[in-house]
This record gives sequence, C-alpha cells and structure tokens, in this order.
Amino acid sequence: MKFTNKKLLSLLLVLTLLLSFTGCGSKEEVTKDSDTEASVVETQKDQAIALPSEDRAGNAITIPDNIDSIISLAPSITETLVELGVADKLVAIDTNSVGREGVANDLPTFDLMNPDVEKMAALNPSIIFVSSISLIDGQDPFAPLKELGICIVCIPTSNSIKAIEEDIDFLGKVTQNTAKSDEIIATMQSEIDQIAAIGKTITDKKSVYFEIAAAPSMYSFGSGVFLNEMIELIGATNVFKDEESWISVEAENAVNANPDVILTNVNYIENPCEEILEREGFEKVTAVKEGQVYYIDNMSSSLPNENIVKALKEMAEAVYPDLY
Repeated sequence: MKFTNKKLLSLLLVLTLLLSFTGCGSKEEVTKDSDTEASVVETQKDQAIALPSEDRAGNAITIPDNIDSIISLAPSITETLVELGVADKLVAIDTNSVGREGVANDLPTFDLMNPDVEKMAALNPSIIFVSSISLIDGQDPFAPLKELGICIVCIPTSNSIKAIEEDIDFLGKVTQNTAKSDEIIATMQSEIDQIAAIGKTITDKKSVYFEIAAAPSMYSFGSGVFLNEMIELIGATNVFKDEESWISVEAENAVNANPDVILTNVNYIENPCEEILEREGFEKVTAVKEGQVYYIDNMSSSLPNENIVKALKEMAEAVYPDLY
C-alpha cells in the first residue's frame, strides 16, 4: 500500500483519537474562587459574558479581555472558530487546518506535533488553542510561550456528543460569541433529535462495524466514543459495543461479528469500500455478501465538533436508506 501524505493525515487523526488526554498548562497559575469558576467582562453590547477560568483540560487560564489574534492548532477547533465568525482573527493554523472552508489560504502554518514556538511568539497572538495531540510525548512545548504571557488553551479530544457541545459552548464564551455558539448547539441538537426520534422506533436493529483504519492494521471503537453514540442514535448496534474506547481489531473478530453493514471513513486508500468488499476472508460476512459497505465522510466523522451531524446523517442513510 502506497504511503501518502493523505494516509499520514488520516493516521494522525486516528492517533489523535487513541491518545490519553493530557492536560495543557496555562498562562499563569491563578487562585480559584470556590464561589465562582469564571470572571465576568462587559462586551461592547454591555452584555456580561463569563470568561472561563479553566480550559477544557481543567488547567487554570486567564483569557485576555480582547482577543484580536488567534492561533489554532487543531482542525476541529479551527472549524468551530470559523462557525463562530472569528476566522478573521486567525493569524496562524496547524497544517491539517489548511483548506478548511472559511480559512484564509495565506496564513502561516505549524506542525501540531512539533510546533515552532519561536515563530508563534513572533506572531504575538492573543491566544493559542491546542489539543492533546500536541503533548503526545508528555512534554509541554508551549511552556516558553506561557512564560511570555501568552494564553494557551487546551481542548482535549471529546468522546461524547455532550462534551462536544460543551466544547462549542466553551469556545463561544472564550471568544465572547455566546449567542452564536448557542445557535450552533441548538441547530446541532435539533438535527440530532430528528434522527434519534426515528432511531427510537427501530426494533429490528442492524449490526454495524465501523472501520477507522484499514487492514492490515484495522481500528474501530467500542463504547465511550461519540461514534458509538451515533450508531445507537440511528437505531443500530455497534458490533464492538462491549469493548471500550478506540480498539485495534483482529480480522477474525470482525468476521465473527458478522455485521449487517460495514461503514468506513478511511481516506488514505483509493477505494476503501472496494478494498473491504474484496478483502480476503470477508467474503462470508453478511455486509460483504449483500454489498452493504459504505463510505462516511472522514473529517466530519473524525473531528469532534458541530460537523459530526453531517456524518450522522450519512450513517443513518447508509444503514437505513428506507427510513432516513
């Protein structure tokens, strides 16, 4: 199998999901008030917005009153910032955020696995958003930036729909765009509820195997993952629901599970569905015999943000085309 940049990106996303979520440090240690978890600032509209005093990893942070320049080092965060209407404040992004709709094409880029903190400092950002993947080796590459007084905000990869909505709410508060974040969450939840309402009526549930990395190094997931929630919401059952979190899959186990439908978001091979349909040893699997193998958009099913709704719709239509 040819090893391409596309495969590198996809495997990087898989690696992101498989990481233990390590917290990021803050600009400075602040004393927590037991009676309040946020400071309050006045917006230009004289509306009070509570600025979080902790990031999503639980680290103490002090958010600037005015944020006019942002660095985003995670594509999921970048997409939400665009939805919040603050794309014009982006002064740099990670390389995986390049090409995202609404993001300027000429922004400086950084490797989220090995960020160049000196170049970041030269951009004088008001705030830098990072994910847990930037701390993959257990080290904090952003320590020098914190010493310079730059606010570093960590949003670890969320593993539930509720947590994803909390991330959006958090970003709305940080950027002082709570009206927009509330709108995003409301729209997202409305679309999820519509699908869930149909899913609840399904009694003869189909079994689903969702592949996030192809043979020979197959990966999937069990419970405690937002994709598992999504399978359940559409009225189906994950064949590996009894497993926990992100898992390596032996081909024999996938075959023995005999799923009715196979979904894949693998995007580093030319035709992942065809590869599964022709995979040695899978010919007796019900999904393969009946041609029930479907591709689900990689980014919307990999990145934990509001765009998971797109993947949810695709999953529903693939598994139950007569109902959705």
